[in-house]
Amino acid sequence: MRSAAGKPAFLVGIDLGTTNTVVAYANAADAANAQAGIELFAIEQLVAPGEVGARPLLPSLRYHPAAGELAAGDLQLPWPQQDPEHAVLGALARQLGAQVPGRLVSSAKSWLSHANVDRQAPILPWGADADVARVSPVAASASYLAYVRAAWNHRFPHAPLAQQELVLTIPASFDEGARALTLEAARMAGLPALRLVEEPQAAFYDFLQRRRATLRADLADTRRILVCDVGGGTTDFSLIDVAFGDDGEPQLTRSSVGNHLILGGDNMDLALAHLVETRMAQGSEGGMKLSAARLSQLMERCRAAKELLLSSGAPETTTVTLLGAGSRLIGGSRSVDLAREEVAAMVVDGFFPKVALGDTAKKGRAGIVEFGLPYAQDAAITRHLASFLQQHAGALPDTLLLNGGVFRADALARRLAETLAHWRGAPLTILHNDNPDVAVARGAVAYALARRGQAPRIGGGSPRSYFLVLGEAGKERRAVCILPRGSASGEEIRLTERLFALRLGRPVRFHLASSIAETGTPPQLGDLVDLDAGDYLRLPPLASVLHARDGGNDKRDITVQLATVMTEVGTLEVHCVAAADASQRWLLEFQLRAGKEEQGDGETQAVSPRVKEAIEKIERIFGGKAQKVDVKDVRQLRQHLERGLGGRESWDTPLLRQLFDALMLRARGRRRSAEHERVWLNLAGYCLRPGYGDALDPWRIEQLWAMFDTGVQHHKDSQVCAEWWTLWRRVAGGLSSEQQLRLLDDFAFNLQADAAQRGSRPVTLVNGSDDDMLRLGASLERIPGAYKAEVGAWLLKRLDKAGKKDDTADTNTLWALARVGARQPFHGSAHEVVDSATVAEWLAVLLALDWKKTEPAAFAAAHLARMTGDRSRDIADDLRATVLARLKDVGAPPQWHAMVSEVTQLDEAATRRMLGEALPPGLKLIN
Repeated sequence: MRSAAGKPAFLVGIDLGTTNTVVAYANAADAANAQAGIELFAIEQLVAPGEVGARPLLPSLRYHPAAGELAAGDLQLPWPQQDPEHAVLGALARQLGAQVPGRLVSSAKSWLSHANVDRQAPILPWGADADVARVSPVAASASYLAYVRAAWNHRFPHAPLAQQELVLTIPASFDEGARALTLEAARMAGLPALRLVEEPQAAFYDFLQRRRATLRADLADTRRILVCDVGGGTTDFSLIDVAFGDDGEPQLTRSSVGNHLILGGDNMDLALAHLVETRMAQGSEGGMKLSAARLSQLMERCRAAKELLLSSGAPETTTVTLLGAGSRLIGGSRSVDLAREEVAAMVVDGFFPKVALGDTAKKGRAGIVEFGLPYAQDAAITRHLASFLQQHAGALPDTLLLNGGVFRADALARRLAETLAHWRGAPLTILHNDNPDVAVARGAVAYALARRGQAPRIGGGSPRSYFLVLGEAGKERRAVCILPRGSASGEEIRLTERLFALRLGRPVRFHLASSIAETGTPPQLGDLVDLDAGDYLRLPPLASVLHARDGGNDKRDITVQLATVMTEVGTLEVHCVAAADASQRWLLEFQLRAGKEEQGDGETQAVSPRVKEAIEKIERIFGGKAQKVDVKDVRQLRQHLERGLGGRESWDTPLLRQLFDALMLRARGRRRSAEHERVWLNLAGYCLRPGYGDALDPWRIEQLWAMFDTGVQHHKDSQVCAEWWTLWRRVAGGLSSEQQLRLLDDFAFNLQADAAQRGSRPVTLVNGSDDDMLRLGASLERIPGAYKAEVGAWLLKRLDKAGKKDDTADTNTLWALARVGARQPFHGSAHEVVDSATVAEWLAVLLALDWKKTEPAAFAAAHLARMTGDRSRDIADDLRATVLARLKDVGAPPQWHAMVSEVTQLDEAATRRMLGEALPPGLKLIN
């Protein structure tokens, strides 16, 4: 429903929370009349399946009807069901999630900001059984919004939600990747047009709107406000400075926001769940360690106990009961009493300890890593706050606004206020938040009013400075400021100091970094900074393929500048703008695929005389003009390159990629002889390993993959075939899941095809020996865990045959088993590892071997038992103890002990052994 002028009927704010979603709205027509005031309230009629009462929207559940007593009608919604898999959302979802393990999708917002997994892949519920349907974090978020849209449209059929003025709230610390995915989820939910506002800012907008009549008096003694928003999954800090104009009215500027922290009420519930689990295990035969799914159930019980015991007028104790499973639902239940004092000590002192202002957040890994999420390494929110305030020069905040369900616990609110007062040496003004559950949604509507000029507005522009990583020779950590902190929304800024020569028709990728720090002189547009000298956050790369806009040739160079704007919806946009014709421009988009730390930049690498000479050698062997070259010269090409460039172990990533590009341009030359093909495949794979690490590697992989279906030219040469599979093993880290599955097909054919099948093998399918397939199969980290389990079963059969043959275990087979069953993959996603039960069976086989005679068995066992901190991937404690004892008995290296007993990073030697060769110098794998 829109007015004659085409304006929306409602202003709508949506708080897509971890534990509930709240919607607030105001009548747009009444909002235009400032004298009438604005009524903001939460929609309470978002109906959970099977219910007609007032319920908030809660996390999604993939529900298995056989696991409960619900009748079919209990899942019926008042509007047409759109989810073919019948996902249950709302209060009923949370209720069932506490009863049925492993089917509740929660913390989707936290997963949206987890850059080390594929957030568009079906990975949730994390740690669920194989028969449970999964959804991606983006799809889960979209399902919440689709539910809101359906509920709204049911209540307001003449005013569809997609036609209203929408504001969606997000954590202030969301990076550009998480913001882009949030917008993608909204589009999937049928809400393509909306604005984003940060949650702490929205909470303060709610205060401004509620107190607009007395705002001058309320803020008369205020100069800096801290908004502290601690929700279920994230913690956000924002500073808002207050000044007064000539008219005496307060002028508000958001000056700072904190870095992203996955730390909140969920972590507190998890800590309590660990305590309760330990007590439940006391007296149990063999102890008791819950599965990830059952621990999730226990967290729900502990959350309710925490909120009860930390509330005003709380009882002395409460009981936490965990029901049994299956037929022992009641008889197998266990109960533990929690006292108010011990919960206060664990939550208040553990998460809000009394610390000094000079303290900084600890970098060591804390014991709350669970469920695959990268929780903050230091659980102390007060220490994170101290670190945040140290980053920002100026006076300490004199006023505090608290938001988030965590602060319903009076003890937590008091502790934080007392800590800040102690740092200041004076009490703080506490701004009243009358309803933290709905303040953010109401504040989103107030933000919409402020944009219309009908309510107080917070200024300040971009809370971060943004930098382009240059990656110049010898200055790989140098960056230039492309958007200064405080830049106004909607205003484009052009970086005129640098020109980029780009080739049309090829992808270009730029790496960005951001900073919230304001200590020292803030960087201005074009300023150079050293990323090692401050607190900078690396962002996902920006990428685009530039095609001619004037109908000209795509294969030509064009000179461009960068233009940057902080959009009105709250996201960063970067364009390449043709220097000669500003009407030609290309939007660079964030690359959101999970990846590791990358090096490289969007500028063309300079070609040194040594590299030029090396390329000339490659041209002589593989160049387009046929040359009479002695076979010996082809065979010795690598040695000739090393004479000019140094030993190839010292070739860094930029050099390797320049050599690969030279080889790829001359790929046809490999067909001249079997020797040419062997050398080309060997060098190309070596120069592109591990398939990622440079900004243009995805483009290089695309070019290389185009060769796959044609196979090799000299297919009867066994060494050519071996080098073919070595190449794909080396670059496997850059291949997609679909490409790795295609490799798996050839892997399976080469190993399993019988004589009749081999007679009809495709001409282009390259033959591979068992050893070739062994190394390849071990490198396919992006295939599903069930397929990896099949590869592992083949390896165990091979191991058994080797043992019967010569009573010694096969070294290569054990290496491959370690790689296939590794708890922490190098380039794959953690949700694709082999399940821990299967790995436990593999460990039983390894434990039966003599590790003193067969050292690789101990190496494999250490990787299969490696601790990740994620209960869904880690092996059982008793099995871990057995592995540790055996490692001690055989005198295994200390690094192996450490990786099994605690969460650690692999050293260079262990990484090299697991990958089969060293990484390029300077390239690091970040887990």
